[in-house]
Amino acid sequence: QVQLVESGGGLVQAGGSLRLSCAASGSIFSIDAMGWYRQAPGKQRELVAVITRSGSTNYADSAKGRFTISRDNAKNTVHLQMNSLKPEDTGVYYCNAAGEKFGAAHFEVWGQGTLVTVSS
Repeated sequence: QVQLVESGGGLVQAGGSLRLSCAASGSIFSIDAMGWYRQAPGKQRELVAVITRSGSTNYADSAKGRFTISRDNAKNTVHLQMNSLKPEDTGVYYCNAAGEKFGAAHFEVWGQGTLVTVSS
């Protein structure tokens, strides 16, 4: 069983910053990609940023220049530093991880989500 635990959400004023963290635990052999997704009220879940084990990153256009994703492979953690936050960044942020468990079984898991609210 692989689990993700997120932290760091909250209420912030527009222009402020937040740092989200996600820690993976369980029978993990390796994690290939870790990412953050956002689901705004009434909208579908969408990619915010993703990072591979080698450090390659991909960002949604809305996140480029404001958000930075990073990971610590030794600790199986991923972080999302969000700066210059806007009201449209409001939503539930979900961590996602995909990789292999011991025994070579593939896994993909989601965290429980953490709420980010940006007030204008």
